[in-house]
Amino acid sequence: VLLKDALLSNLVQTGEGVPAFVHGGPFANIAHGCNSVIATRMAMAHADWVVTEAGFGFDLGAEKFFDIKCRTAGLDTAAVVLVATVRALKRHGGTAREDLAVPDPTAVERGLANLEHHVNNIRQFGEPPVVAVNRFATDSADEIAVIRRACESMGVSHAVADIFAHGGEGGRELAQAVIERAERKSKPFVPLYDLDRPIKEKFETIARRMYGASSVEYTRTAERDLAEIERLGYAGLPICVAKTPNSLTDDPKVVGLPSGFEITVRGFLLAAGAGYVVPLLGDIIRMPGLPVRPQAETMDLGDDK
Repeated sequence: VLLKDALLSNLVQTGEGVPAFVHGGPFANIAHGCNSVIATRMAMAHADWVVTEAGFGFDLGAEKFFDIKCRTAGLDTAAVVLVATVRALKRHGGTAREDLAVPDPTAVERGLANLEHHVNNIRQFGEPPVVAVNRFATDSADEIAVIRRACESMGVSHAVADIFAHGGEGGRELAQAVIERAERKSKPFVPLYDLDRPIKEKFETIARRMYGASSVEYTRTAERDLAEIERLGYAGLPICVAKTPNSLTDDPKVVGLPSGFEITVRGFLLAAGAGYVVPLLGDIIRMPGLPVRPQAETMDLGDDK
């Protein structure tokens, strides 16, 4: 019922009149994390510049954007923007959630290793990034300065985006940095893995290169799932990891840049229609909580065909 007209891209506009297609909103911690190929191609046919989101961290949404969406659709990027926040870096620096609004440049510095890891992940695809510092009202000038210095030391373009407070004008610095990056010639992106490799090898490549894991453990359930997927002939599909977005590990409580950790795959799911295999990590739940009697029970297509 919900998907009856879903192939029609939804054209909306921002508060400043910029057109936007809203078509597909899967979270990158449980699915591929980006909009549909239909919407992207339609936007590219109607605009000089198209910006698309791949959410929940580069290790999740953006990896899937490249290895699943771009590879499948034959797309490539002119520029990659990595969104960073003072609050996230303080969280990765060990600051408690209830204290994130308290200025603490030292905590931002402690969290910079996580930012550097994501920058290096982008470079693995052959893309030089632009770091966008998404500013919150509680961010201090000293905290912003810490991120700017870090970007300069890494040799990456960066800009502060204050769009929430100032609208499009607050994004001018970022837009100029992205345009400058996009107008330079770049090589086509390089996928992390070849599709014809075994499923375990493809996943372990992601775990090592994107997350920094040292080893992978498979439960008996995962081994049985994998054997069935291979028996059905779907071993050549790309990998779409279901994992917490709060950590590079499969434990949401582990922040910063951990090393020497093990990833545990508790099971595999086959999404044959979507075209990928889903390794399940940690305690991730792929569906939101539902009431005892969900609204789907009262929905019907009716007589209108």
